[in-house]
Amino acid sequence: MYYYSLNEYLKNTFGEKVYKISLNGGMTCPNRDGTLSDKGCIFCSKGGSGEFSADSNLSITQQIDEAKKRVQNKTKTDKYIAYFQAFTNTYADVNYLEKIFYEAINKEEIVALSIATRPDCLGEDVLDLLSRLSKIKPVWIELGLQTIHKKSANYIRRCYDLPIYENAVKELKSRGITVITHIILGLPGETEKEMLETVEYVGKYTDGIKLQLLHVLKGTDLAEEYEKGQFEVLSLEEYVNILCKAIELLPENVVIHRLTGDGDKKLLIAPLWSGDKKRVLNTINKAFREKNVIQGSNTEIK
Repeated sequence: MYYYSLNEYLKNTFGEKVYKISLNGGMTCPNRDGTLSDKGCIFCSKGGSGEFSADSNLSITQQIDEAKKRVQNKTKTDKYIAYFQAFTNTYADVNYLEKIFYEAINKEEIVALSIATRPDCLGEDVLDLLSRLSKIKPVWIELGLQTIHKKSANYIRRCYDLPIYENAVKELKSRGITVITHIILGLPGETEKEMLETVEYVGKYTDGIKLQLLHVLKGTDLAEEYEKGQFEVLSLEEYVNILCKAIELLPENVVIHRLTGDGDKKLLIAPLWSGDKKRVLNTINKAFREKNVIQGSNTEIK
């Protein structure tokens, strides 16, 4: 079975491996600032999933330059993807968004712009801006869906309904913008069948997917429930089994951008096995070999 890895996609698109650098636009989220809620999603850390992002007090150019210095010993590439990661990165005045996005995309070493956001934060003015940017270089929009199931969406306090995601995808694709969808495997109360239903559904809409293991992080409401014994997290074996089934459900043209995700080890409560990245990747690779899941470029999973 064919598996379209991000590494292969990047080599096919840009001719070589490209490094993704995490930036911070200094935004918040309507699910935190009181517009929809002041609690945020139940699993989201104080950093808004941007623990690996740069300092928002620095300019975008400074953030890019510092990130390049940090990774210069890890990669020989001179091509980078500017990834606006922390919180909701289209949740600001469009003039501010225009300033920071153009500052990033116009840098020679930046070959694509990746923007993490919510599907309910894509107004017409933002969509028009993204359309203009996409005429310069590729623009990816990363949408945090997590699940298609209403009971789970309510539990995690997502604060938008599924049709909003569907409409956002339609509007983005009509403008030639790449859509990447985040889903979480292992949400409390979800069965394996329900997780796979989310994967199959997303595969019909998205250009790329991030399959994220549920992490329980310090300082979240999810951590409080976990410490009270209200749910259990997946074992490594359970996760890999679900992951293999998920891969089988995805169309071969959907790029798989992530297979597990990394939680900040300083914040990670569970599952602790996820902190051993080498063991996790070895287990996934072994399972893929046994099930004949083949990456087109035969590169290692990253």
